[in-house]
Amino acid sequence: MKTNIVRKNRKPKIQLLHQYYSYTGFYQFIGATLKKVAVPFAVLVGLILFLEYYVLDFHSLFHETTKDYSPISVFMIFFTSESILGLIPPELFIAWVKTLPDPMLQLSLLALLSYLGGCVSYFIGKTILSIPSVKKTVENKMKKHITNLKKWGGLLIVVGALLPLPFSMVSMASGIINFSFKRYLLFGLFRFLRFYLFALAIFNIMN
Repeated sequence: MKTNIVRKNRKPKIQLLHQYYSYTGFYQFIGATLKKVAVPFAVLVGLILFLEYYVLDFHSLFHETTKDYSPISVFMIFFTSESILGLIPPELFIAWVKTLPDPMLQLSLLALLSYLGGCVSYFIGKTILSIPSVKKTVENKMKKHITNLKKWGGLLIVVGALLPLPFSMVSMASGIINFSFKRYLLFGLFRFLRFYLFALAIFNIMN
């Protein structure tokens, strides 16, 4: 009888998770992150629209800036950027592949390279663990990411994969705390969705 009463009073797992994320500030973190990225992204889209319609042709622009480099070289630059702190905004490369033959295939390659770049960052994080002096320095600089990852686990990886955040840093933090690599690979798949969604907007603008 007591067991039945306990079962009736036990809250559903989804409700417990909701309470946990509320108490730990996850929803506030998402809101603050969206506010931070919304304005720069809106400015970027507005700039692309203005330039495309009134100033220049993006196809010509990307052709001129990349004509001295093979597509493989540009893809390698992107992969390096995605592996080391995401130094170059992926949106520029998404716009670039629109100018190539079979842009959706090229976009998928771009998303795959970003996903693999995140894996490289993950193992950079694991390597850092074996170098005490470097580990301490990096942990201090990435303290916020590491703390949030310990609190929210895979959900933070999903957020890093989807939103205009430094996915490389989230990936590196995952390696530093020894987050399960199999789970990291699973949650990191949302990186593909992010590229397709952003391409939907950018490709339409460039049309």
